[in-house]
Amino acid sequence: MEACDFGLDGARVVVQGFGAVGKHAARFLTEHGAILVGAADSQGTIYNAQGLNIDHLAELKANGKSITAYKDGQHGTKDAILDMECDIWIPAARPDVIHEDNAERLKARLVVEGANIPITHNAERILHQRGILCIPDFIANAGGVICAAMEYEGATESAALEAIEEKLRHNTRNVLDGVKRKGILPREAAVELAVQRVKKAGSFRRWNVF
Repeated sequence: MEACDFGLDGARVVVQGFGAVGKHAARFLTEHGAILVGAADSQGTIYNAQGLNIDHLAELKANGKSITAYKDGQHGTKDAILDMECDIWIPAARPDVIHEDNAERLKARLVVEGANIPITHNAERILHQRGILCIPDFIANAGGVICAAMEYEGATESAALEAIEEKLRHNTRNVLDGVKRKGILPREAAVELAVQRVKKAGSFRRWNVF
């Protein structure tokens, strides 16, 4: 949010995919003042400009139903998620959701990639040119990997969550700093950061593959 020209309080959120990632992202953001206005699963979409009840949506999914069973809102096909006007758009379902042919349809100001490779590289470039900030997947959704690594080392849940918060915030700031200083895409800045760290890690090995 530090890099955006709007605040989280009252920000309209749309989530594609209402599984573990999408559901909890929506819950976290609404607890901090945002409003979930749209959501999608494999069966379709639901939209309500006044806000959706996350507990009700979660209950539907827990009972094996689609979010399209939610009554208070406008229903559409799963592709309609691209056309919902919002401030924050979170793809948290499948790869290549946004590509060159549909990137112009997105009506958001910030995209945070919850799924793996949900946006093609060329589509990210289009979004960047349109002034839409896009946080790459391996920066935004690295929490699971961090948690697994720390659990392997015997860390507590609270320690893992604290590390996730610190590391994701730190990495995001580093990426956005690279974007600002070098005038490059967020993904390009993220890849540069990743390569630097892999090289540094490789330097501690007996044989440096780089």
